[in-house]
Amino acid sequence: MTAKHFVGGSPAELVVDALESLAQLRPGIQFDKQHKIVYSTLHDPSKHVALVSGGGAGHEPAHAMYVGPGMLSAAVSGNIFASPSVNQIYSCIRNANGDAGTVLIVKNYTGDIFHFHQAAQKLRAELGIKVEVVVVGDDVSLQRSKAGKVGRRGLAGTVLMHKILGAASAAGKSLEDLVELSKKVNAGLATVGASLDHVDIPGQSTDAQIHLAADELELGMGIHNEPGAELLKPKPELNGLLDKMLDYLLDTSDPERAYVNVAPSDNVVLMVNNLGSLSVLELGAITVNVTRRLGNRGIKPVRTYSGTFMTSLNGPGFSITLLKADSELLQYLDAPTSAVGWSVPYIFPEERNATNRVIATHSTESKAEIVTKSTSSAKVDGKLVRSVISSACRAAIAAEPPITEADTIVGDGDCGLTLKRGSEAVLKLVEDPSASEDNILDLMIKIAHEVEENMDGTSGAIYALFFSGLAAKLRDLDSSVTMGLQEWAVVALGGLETVQQVTPARSGDRTLMDALEPFVNTLKSGIDQGVEAARKGSESTKGLKPAFGRAVYVNEQGWEQVPDPGAMSILAIVEGISKALAGSQ
Repeated sequence: MTAKHFVGGSPAELVVDALESLAQLRPGIQFDKQHKIVYSTLHDPSKHVALVSGGGAGHEPAHAMYVGPGMLSAAVSGNIFASPSVNQIYSCIRNANGDAGTVLIVKNYTGDIFHFHQAAQKLRAELGIKVEVVVVGDDVSLQRSKAGKVGRRGLAGTVLMHKILGAASAAGKSLEDLVELSKKVNAGLATVGASLDHVDIPGQSTDAQIHLAADELELGMGIHNEPGAELLKPKPELNGLLDKMLDYLLDTSDPERAYVNVAPSDNVVLMVNNLGSLSVLELGAITVNVTRRLGNRGIKPVRTYSGTFMTSLNGPGFSITLLKADSELLQYLDAPTSAVGWSVPYIFPEERNATNRVIATHSTESKAEIVTKSTSSAKVDGKLVRSVISSACRAAIAAEPPITEADTIVGDGDCGLTLKRGSEAVLKLVEDPSASEDNILDLMIKIAHEVEENMDGTSGAIYALFFSGLAAKLRDLDSSVTMGLQEWAVVALGGLETVQQVTPARSGDRTLMDALEPFVNTLKSGIDQGVEAARKGSESTKGLKPAFGRAVYVNEQGWEQVPDPGAMSILAIVEGISKALAGSQ
């Protein structure tokens, strides 16, 4: 594969330009450039439930190209392969929502789950908005025992969820009706993919990217460049590959993958999806051969969709989705939609005069105005605190290359860069000469905000939760308290407990918790003891079977090669803390 691209420069600008193009492709599109949100101006939220979806960029036409009557009301995009921030999702829901309420359609990836749920919860608490979250998991390539607590990944079947719920909303179904309908769709969905290679990620060095040999093929490769369930070498011929993929989808005797029981008498919908770079010619040949192989099993699809529905950038592969459908689901699949991403868009007459526009940003309430009012009565050496945080950030930035290298092996390669981006934002905050040195509570709340805004994915959500919990504990301290190591240990425990309330991940699950938990729990014994506990926790993840994150989907050899990148990140941070404290003595 080539790493050459027509569009150079910033990957972030690439995403924004691609989204803005939608305002030129069809009537009735509104684009919030700052928050990377595409809205349909033709949706009436007072009468119809709003449908909101989104996720990382790189899966186009998903999700923004499915915005339009009969499908989504709005879609929000993160950067490439990175979940949109809580603030983006919050803004999207708030502007799309109306009296009928909102359903969020989320692919089953940890970062998306955290961020969409967090935004939904904030809106329920702050504004009383009616919002429900529908999680789509349709992947059958990974064994049940390997997927564990994470469950099935969300793949191209998510687009069928968009179509069905979109048509049901347009027909006037209630929020509760849509949630129940989504359960039926999820229960009947099964998807498996195959790819000839990993993809080229814009802005990422080609040296950090992994590619397959000419005679290799990955079965079950994910849409975020994560390795598949099985490496096939030599690459099988097409019909042999299709038979293996259909076994994954249909073999009811396989306890690890039998998610949907399809009989020849069932109504089956077939979707053959281009993962990015297949020619239309080749995709057509694959489609007809899939239908033939299904026919050999006595299955004749009642609907067949072939095209580009959910990609992985320029992925040289395809996926097969089967949906076990009743008459209700078929009715909604057949309903008209004018979303440009759907194969055969239908433009309703009343849309033709709708205007397109790029709107000025209406930002959510400024957190800077709120946090300056936050103070703690506890006595603290503000200069030392800022020095410690600065040292931690610099250590994290310096550790980016080895963390990125490790995450390329067991993830999607973004962990180190995400940590670096967040650390640079926090470093700029703490080294601002105009900031008050005394108001440490205000600083912690601002750090949580900077992390939330600048760190994509699950790690950003966890760091933001930690600092929010730490700030809440700090607020409770009175003027009789002077902050020393023991007091900071108590405050840090408050941050850890906040994280533990949101995620079931614990030490032993091969996540950043393997380093964070022992550090916080040992900190009261001394900073050196805390760092050593974090180091042991991080090192213990090498060879450990993961229970969360994209490492779940990696072949076991990757687990043996490197520790968990998230745990490595925590270790780098606490080593930076230790270095600053040693220098202050």
